Amino acid sequence: MKKALITGATGQDGSYLTEFLLSKGYQVHGIIRRASTFNTGRIDHIYVDPHSKKAKLFLHYGDIADAEQINNIIFNIKPDEVYHLAAQSHVRVSFDIPEYTGNITALGTTRILEAIRRSGRKIKFYQASSSEMFGSALPPQSETTQFQPQSPYACAKLYSYWLTKNYRDGYNMFACNGILFNHESPRRGETFVSRKITRAVASILAGKQDKLYLGNLNAKRDWGFAPEYTEIMWRILQQDKPDDYVTGTGESHSVKELVEEAFSYVGLKWKKYVSIDPRYFRPTEVNNLIADIKKAKKVLKWHPKVNFNDLVKIMVDADVRAFGLKAIGEGDKILEKKFPNRWWKVD
Repeated sequence: MKKALITGATGQDGSYLTEFLLSKGYQVHGIIRRASTFNTGRIDHIYVDPHSKKAKLFLHYGDIADAEQINNIIFNIKPDEVYHLAAQSHVRVSFDIPEYTGNITALGTTRILEAIRRSGRKIKFYQASSSEMFGSALPPQSETTQFQPQSPYACAKLYSYWLTKNYRDGYNMFACNGILFNHESPRRGETFVSRKITRAVASILAGKQDKLYLGNLNAKRDWGFAPEYTEIMWRILQQDKPDDYVTGTGESHSVKELVEEAFSYVGLKWKKYVSIDPRYFRPTEVNNLIADIKKAKKVLKWHPKVNFNDLVKIMVDADVRAFGLKAIGEGDKILEKKFPNRWWKVD
């Protein structure tokens, strides 16, 4: 039985990856931060008491700001694969807390790579890199596109990207970067723009909200479906040689298009409810990100199944149900058709 260690196991990507690896027969260990309130909602449905013989998921308190604890966890678990997903991952917030973002998103990677190196074990390492690293580079962006980061978050991710390559080259480690473009789902955090929009639509339908405040509606992103992207993380570590891969859909849509699609799906006119708040604008903006996924298609035999319109319907249906309302259901039909043997719980 393979062992995998996931940082950020309770996040959107971490929860889906945990489910996927369990479906593959892995024993999965997740690092979670100690809190006085429960913060495991995304994985509660797969948690089994560790005293049970059936338990294959084990959670460990830790923080990627604590090198000693990271060393102890890796020494004791002796994982075959490490998936480093934890970060301060909100781009706009990174302008407000740049030092913290650097400490967690950049130096956190250093602590994990050093722990793996010092363990002396042949551990495969996956670094969750970001399309934000491309910044103002002209689209489409591929593995050979020059990085032009436009935020403290992107700069921190770029540090982690280059450090991963440096440890791969310098210490012959199986260390890989997955340069993932925007990937969303019903488990996306409520402060990220995609989920902020779909949740607001459901809240307005439920009569609990009458306004949605957003920033730059013209920013264009390559939006994909998170469960598909967590599967590609695993594929990257199953290759014979370590390498870096861009993952996306190859399409670009603006925030305004996402708003229009989400509101029109439930029969609402978005202009009646949406207002612009300057506080949500970034000091430096990324205008257009489009993934060039030729390498992922050729080497990893991967291509996305969920397009932009499908994604919005899936997320709106889930949020509408979360507010106790009846969903239209087109998103559910898309999931049933395209993922008849899905391995994750539908939210």
